[in-house]
Amino acid sequence: MRLLLVEDELVAARLLAKGLRDHAYAVDVAADGASALVAAGINDYDVIVLDLGLPDVDGLEVCRSLREQGVHVPVLMLTARDAVQMRIAGLDSGADDYLTKPFDLDELLARLRALLRRGARALVPERLTVGPLVLDTRAQTASCGDVRLPLTTREYAFLEFLARHAGEVVGRSAIAEHVWDDSYDPLSNVIDVYVQRLRRKLALGGAEALIKTRRGAGYVLSEAD
Repeated sequence: MRLLLVEDELVAARLLAKGLRDHAYAVDVAADGASALVAAGINDYDVIVLDLGLPDVDGLEVCRSLREQGVHVPVLMLTARDAVQMRIAGLDSGADDYLTKPFDLDELLARLRALLRRGARALVPERLTVGPLVLDTRAQTASCGDVRLPLTTREYAFLEFLARHAGEVVGRSAIAEHVWDDSYDPLSNVIDVYVQRLRRKLALGGAEALIKTRRGAGYVLSEAD
């Protein structure tokens, strides 16, 4: 899952981004509204976490602009203001949910999961199954039969992305777009390395053949040959 975090407080942004990355999100950070609009216009995000109080264009205007531009990504608005009218204004501007600061990271993660479940693309059901492979998107675990796969956070994010597109050929650019953040180097072989790692770990449950290579096209997670 690739997420855009729009937060102007540098320390808060750094801590929050780390917490989200620790839970398998690829995170890009924008420190102001203008940068957020540019990033959202370039990248295909799965969800946006948007602070209301920004130094240039406030969160309300950013959200309105996104919706006017046809960007329908779920938006969770963060605000230190707990007045009812501000919450209403946020929702009326196009936000899908809001969270008042200070908040607990676990609540933010739960709200993000809820947004992604009911979003326009129904991104993340709580359970994904491909043959013997079962992913629990809430606990962020994967297993084959009785074998729990020892995945790193990034490996899990990669496998979940393939599982959400099970049976489809997924290109390298789509993988990079949703599993890595803007630090991804398109000239590196990191995707190939991670595919090899995932196959080795799937082999622990006898399912290494689930990930297939379509030369020149990408990868597909499927039981079928």
